[in-house]
Amino acid sequence: MDELVTRDVAVMEEGAELLRFSTCGSVDDGKSTLIGRLLYDTKSIFEDQLAHVEDVSRRRGDEYTNLALLTDGLRAEREQGITIDVAYRYFATPRRKFIIADTPGHIQYTRNMVTGASTANLAIVLVDARQGLVEQSRRHSFIASLLRIPHLVLAVNKMDLVGWDEGVFRKIENEFRSFASKLDVQDITFIPMSALNGDNVVERSKNMPWYQGSSLLHHLENVHIASDRNLVDVRFPVQWVVRPQSQSQEHHDYRGYAGQVAGGVMKAGDEVVVLPSGFTSKIARIETFDGDVPEAFPPMSVTVHLADDLDVSRGDMICRPNNRPFVGQELEAMVCWMSDQPLSARGRYAIKHTTKWAKAMVTSLQYRLDINTLHREEGVPQLKLNDIGRIGLRVSAPLAYDEYRRNRATGSFILVDEATNNTVGAGMLLSEPR
Repeated sequence: MDELVTRDVAVMEEGAELLRFSTCGSVDDGKSTLIGRLLYDTKSIFEDQLAHVEDVSRRRGDEYTNLALLTDGLRAEREQGITIDVAYRYFATPRRKFIIADTPGHIQYTRNMVTGASTANLAIVLVDARQGLVEQSRRHSFIASLLRIPHLVLAVNKMDLVGWDEGVFRKIENEFRSFASKLDVQDITFIPMSALNGDNVVERSKNMPWYQGSSLLHHLENVHIASDRNLVDVRFPVQWVVRPQSQSQEHHDYRGYAGQVAGGVMKAGDEVVVLPSGFTSKIARIETFDGDVPEAFPPMSVTVHLADDLDVSRGDMICRPNNRPFVGQELEAMVCWMSDQPLSARGRYAIKHTTKWAKAMVTSLQYRLDINTLHREEGVPQLKLNDIGRIGLRVSAPLAYDEYRRNRATGSFILVDEATNNTVGAGMLLSEPR
């Protein structure tokens, strides 16, 4: 019977807070197994899904139900035993709703890890207790730091294979703390576990009485994320100018600006400025699908009505007059390169920033980062697939932007190859160029 068994009907209530998290780490550290365990132990899978996984496990010759198959959805992944693409899964508990991005572990798919983690509130970096920290552990931790993911969990997996030895866990914990001191990470939690057996995943483990912390699920349910959003700087990129579809008198004067709030708290009556034009007005009202609201904040999608009839277009930014983002055409950024065709100085691309498109040219390639040593390699001629480096850009139209560390929404962009329409780079804007 195809019934989705949930722990409590309350999980589906509208008010449940959403946590986005990604799993990352090296190949075969147990990322897919961990997510399968979370889905299984929270009773968030269909009965026919479980039956199918059990059947595939038997045909593969596994001696146990391979929960990793719940997320390794591609046939190629199952045959090779690795995760290739980013697998997104949803589950919920009475406290929260969750969206999981199971990102690839192999170095060849670092770009997919960037994609999966770009919107995450939290990143789980898995480490095999037998192997300790490896290159990909450091690589993914650095990328999580670069992407400004506010919360990091180092999950030391496969503790059952090292006899639940506290010494092994503490050694990895201390080594990672030393490495993380070089990163910009504010909140790190360390959890020893066995994803295969479920120890410290949903329930506390009896096999590790020396560990006094919470289980992974308890941490995911209780980690504080409300203050992670920027509620200080009002940022509203206009996605659509809404005009009436009929000529009736009732809708004749209707004009609104639809989009998603990217920062700050907007209220009716607030004075605002539209960038890059600099026109000023006041917010007349804020409209949602369910009617008007007194205020809006991230990540609400709303339609803003202004008191004055201004010339506002898609891609413009509404903000407060005394709290403006940078506006410019000369940009400095860190970029993760995602194309087989290398990035080089003078390269030309389309750039998408918030809701605005423009043309962009690479004016400089300042350095490439060695993610293992965090050393800056200057004088490199190009960035290759999966490389991360600092570049300068010149864009064809002014962009209203913030430094990425201040606002992830208004501080990020993508570069697109106009010939193929492929996304070739993901960037994080730095402070205003000198």
